[in-house]
Amino acid sequence: MNSTLFDAYVADEKKIEPKDWMPDAYRKTLVRQISQHAHSEVVGMLPEANWISRAPSLKRKAILMAKVQDEAGHGLYLYSAAETLGVEREDLYLDLLEGKAKYSSIFNYPTQSWADIGAIGWLVDGAAIMNQVPLCKCSYGPYARAMVRVCKEESFHQRQGFQIMLVMTEGSAEQKAMAQDAMNRWWWPALMMFGPPDGDSPNSAQSMKWNIKRFSNDELRQKFVDMTVPQAELIGLTVPDADLKWNEQTGHYDFGEIDWSEFKRVIKGGGPCNVQRLAACNKAWNDGTWVRQAATAYAEKKSSNATR
Repeated sequence: MNSTLFDAYVADEKKIEPKDWMPDAYRKTLVRQISQHAHSEVVGMLPEANWISRAPSLKRKAILMAKVQDEAGHGLYLYSAAETLGVEREDLYLDLLEGKAKYSSIFNYPTQSWADIGAIGWLVDGAAIMNQVPLCKCSYGPYARAMVRVCKEESFHQRQGFQIMLVMTEGSAEQKAMAQDAMNRWWWPALMMFGPPDGDSPNSAQSMKWNIKRFSNDELRQKFVDMTVPQAELIGLTVPDADLKWNEQTGHYDFGEIDWSEFKRVIKGGGPCNVQRLAACNKAWNDGTWVRQAATAYAEKKSSNATR
């Protein structure tokens, strides 16, 4: 197969498998995207894990703990998918620990109250679902199959977050104010999750040609706004955008300009929690050295016994 035949193959909605021929640029694009996705799942555990011990009830603690465990599982699925492209999981993770690899900018914001856990589930996981459901039809088979289970679990996370916000808006004035404050702080970073505008997204056009991406950044962002604004209105929360309005002609919501300078600053390491997040990941890696060494020694011993 050559590049021309490859392009025709994926354009025909056929799946590429690990042993199939693929252009080097296709492989590199997938390694970059899947590894960043995996890193985001792993780093994404940190803001929520911060609230497990402080959740308002035993039930909420159990639910949040299960959700954090789900995110760890998602990271493992995705690192496994990346490994099918001929890269080592440890190398990918070391790039994260050394600050060489990117992950979603949203996880560099702090969780200041319990309402933030609701906002993350509803808004952040809601945006993630909007991004990830199309990936179930990605042209690379292992990535597409991994995303089927990820999206099923993320849908529960989104409902859990919305339910937290619903309960808070039906509570005391203080609880509703807390929910609105979380909405105010997480709305714009959630919109940034879809990536830069299409005109400033260098990889989108080629990824869409290869059927890695199925929709552009701006298309997905618009879908998210159209879906989420009615949900906010339903539970009595105000979207923090003075320019937000329904456009009868387009059948979509018009919304204000995103502060892309903030997005770029956070991506480059200037977010409120960038240093904290990488420090936590490095600590976990270093603390787990003895576990990795023990697992390696056990595997070597078992292999040696099997060959005798």
